[in-house]
Amino acid sequence: MKRILVIGVSAGAGKSTFARRLGEKLGIEVIHLDALFWKPGWKEASLEEFRASQMEVVQKDTWIMEGNYSNSIDIREAAADTVFYLELPLLVCLYRVVKRRILNHGKTRPDMGKGCEEKLDFKFLKFIVSTYHSRKKKMVERIESYKQMGKTVIVLKGRKQINAFLKNMTFVIYK
Repeated sequence: MKRILVIGVSAGAGKSTFARRLGEKLGIEVIHLDALFWKPGWKEASLEEFRASQMEVVQKDTWIMEGNYSNSIDIREAAADTVFYLELPLLVCLYRVVKRRILNHGKTRPDMGKGCEEKLDFKFLKFIVSTYHSRKKKMVERIESYKQMGKTVIVLKGRKQINAFLKNMTFVIYK
């Protein structure tokens, strides 16, 4: 477990928090894809720039990358040896997104691009609701393909499973 991909069913699934906690336990740098994608003022990086930044990261011996971004997942999939998939109920994901907005009002989260103060709009909430079930089905297919590729796949459903995994895992610190 040296090159780790953390994906989830939706925004609010806990990818960033899980990746940070896993990185602390393993002593591995965590790369948040939102921080690579979003430029100050919520400007999007070009696809070429976004992919190039990920290509640079996957050359390293160890990393944890968290985020879905299907337009570049091929880069991370090919290089990862371990995949964590977090799946929480839709209402929990929505609750967490709203809570995150309230708790980070006027701030930029550490897992976000610089100069991107926390925001929440109807368009984003609609995206979460309208894509949740189709993404859940797509992730089942994706998980199966990762298994066929010989990757270690760990599926965690719910806060209790996530916390139990992090609490009970045995690990080696990679430097």
